[in-house]
This record gives sequence, C-alpha cells and structure tokens, in this order.
Amino acid sequence: MGGTPGYVWTSVDDAPVKELFPGIRIRPLWTGGDGAKAQVLEMDPGSCWEGIDVHAPGPEEVFVVAGTFHDGDRDHPAGTFLHAPAGSWHVPQSAAGCTLFVFYPEG
Repeated sequence: MGGTPGYVWTSVDDAPVKELFPGIRIRPLWTGGDGAKAQVLEMDPGSCWEGIDVHAPGPEEVFVVAGTFHDGDRDHPAGTFLHAPAGSWHVPQSAAGCTLFVFYPEG
C-alpha cells in the first residue's frame, strides 16, 4: 500500500507550524489537488479565534484529539467529533487548551 501512487504520510512533529492568532497554531498535514486539506490545530489555554470562523466553500470536520474545545456555544471534550456544514460558523476557543484534527473535504 505504501507504494501506491497518492499514498502519503507525515508526522505532526514534522509539519510546519504557522501561528494564526496568539496561542493558536496550525500544522498542515496534507493538501489534495481539489483543495481538500487535513491539518492539526493547537490552541493554548485561554486562546480564542479572532472574529468568526465561517466554513466555506465546504464543510469542516473536527475531531478533538486532546483537551477541551469550545465552539462559542458549548464545550467538546477529547474524543468528540463535530461536523460543521458549509456556510455555518463558530468562534473557536479553549479555556483549558486543546489539539484538534481538522479536515476540509472541499477546501
């Protein structure tokens, strides 16, 4: 399988780190030719997205790997999966800090 064209892998530790907002970092893991992408988002305790996060052009899929994620409405502990349809929005934040796996199937 590892020799199959298109089969890729990476380690989170090897992914480049980009700070989006104070205390919020993104680590891109994969980008598809159609704009799809997978990434890890790290939020320090007390961090909050600046403004609202609108999901466009497509949906956002989130799995809370560690900590507790707050979407502006409620807390989501580690092990939670969230599906946000295209056009929806939230204000990501975390009082305790968290690590998220985020997938955008349509970019």
